[in-house]
Amino acid sequence: MKKVRSQISLLALVLILFSACDNNRVFEEYKEVPQWGWEKDSLMVFEIPITDTLQNHNLYINVRNNVDYKYSNLWLFIKINQPGQIAVTDTFELALAFPNGKWLGDGFGGIKTQQVSYKSNVFFPVSGNYKIDVQHGMREELLEGITDIGFRVEKAE
Repeated sequence: MKKVRSQISLLALVLILFSACDNNRVFEEYKEVPQWGWEKDSLMVFEIPITDTLQNHNLYINVRNNVDYKYSNLWLFIKINQPGQIAVTDTFELALAFPNGKWLGDGFGGIKTQQVSYKSNVFFPVSGNYKIDVQHGMREELLEGITDIGFRVEKAE
């Protein structure tokens, strides 16, 4: 009985530590790419509720790709829509592999996950729902090998 209590206490402590490690996160979500591929005109849309207009934020792009992806990089078109219809559009390149072909990121079983800094110390001037549109900017109409696209917003320190 005493052993069970100590195991439960240890499990509770581990859960508390894991949940406390990410208290800078404001938003994080992944969108799954269809199994047949990511069509050039298809958008991954993220709705981000922003309430703190005093805090600066860091923005990240998260990518999961399988090892059958044909390229070492990924070009993205990213559009940030502020409440009130003001929009900013960027072109952003991510390296997914070293020049020698070795994949960047973490993972096993043929899937690699990578989080890349997109923008640092971003100031959101108004509160509300910001909409982020992410579209691939590669030459192919149907991009195969990207399995998920994610977006993360965290408080800047």
